[in-house]
Amino acid sequence: MGAARGRLRRERQQMYKITYKKSLNSDVTLMRVHAPSVAAKAQPGQFVILRADQNGERIPLTIADYDPRSGDVTVIFQTVGETTYKLSLKNEGDDIQDFAGPLGNPTHTEGLSRVAIVAGGVGCAIALPVAKKLHAQGAQVHAIAGFRSKDLVILQDEFKANSSEFILMTDDGSAGEKGMVTDALKRLLDEGQTYDEVLTIGPLIMMKFVCGLTRGYGVRTVASMNPIMIDGTGMCGGCRLTVDGKTRFACVEGPEFDGHKIDFDEAIMRAGSYREFETKRRESCKLPGWRQTKA
Repeated sequence: MGAARGRLRRERQQMYKITYKKSLNSDVTLMRVHAPSVAAKAQPGQFVILRADQNGERIPLTIADYDPRSGDVTVIFQTVGETTYKLSLKNEGDDIQDFAGPLGNPTHTEGLSRVAIVAGGVGCAIALPVAKKLHAQGAQVHAIAGFRSKDLVILQDEFKANSSEFILMTDDGSAGEKGMVTDALKRLLDEGQTYDEVLTIGPLIMMKFVCGLTRGYGVRTVASMNPIMIDGTGMCGGCRLTVDGKTRFACVEGPEFDGHKIDFDEAIMRAGSYREFETKRRESCKLPGWRQTKA
């Protein structure tokens, strides 16, 4: 009993070291964290709960990659609020206070032979491990990634390496093709491409239009509702959404649901209520003494 308590005490006191850090664009950071117990069990679609420091809030971040051999877990995050701002200031060799997981339900990949993955913005970080697993299983993966402009493009080479076909779209045409991800998906469907499933991950408005498109083609579509998660437990109610007329919680019952049954208008309205608060908290922590240089 004493040995078990001692081990538990040591685990609670454990800090998680940042082994690698890279800025993918002006607002998005890739970070590898040494967390062997998480890396040993992680699967695509799952997330971790972390605290940047002892006084920090708990936030969920989806696992972007994991390596059981090295014990490292990769997260990719956009600086939008106080905690992600604090996290972005940490560098290789620094510690993260807490890094708990893996949590959430893994993405279902078994039995899928032809899949279209439609991702937007930082949602590409969530989609990549799914593409990697499907590709490793021998599935045909058609990946479509959308960004506002060339300066925001991330993970392009990684998607190319893990998909049978990769289409890059930008709103302004500064990289890849000009247009929306739905333009590329519609073209593939009109060409006669068939899919066991379409998986969409990204901004809520993008996922709404992807699901609206595939509904007309009768293609099963799964939407990842990671963008609405806040505390990662379902207790805060921020991840509450309506699916097929019933209240569901993305943190504990998802994060993936049948995209044709999600009330996206409700989810978009609820998510928008936090933007002003996130901006104020991010600005309030930019105080003298903070390190302003990112790796």
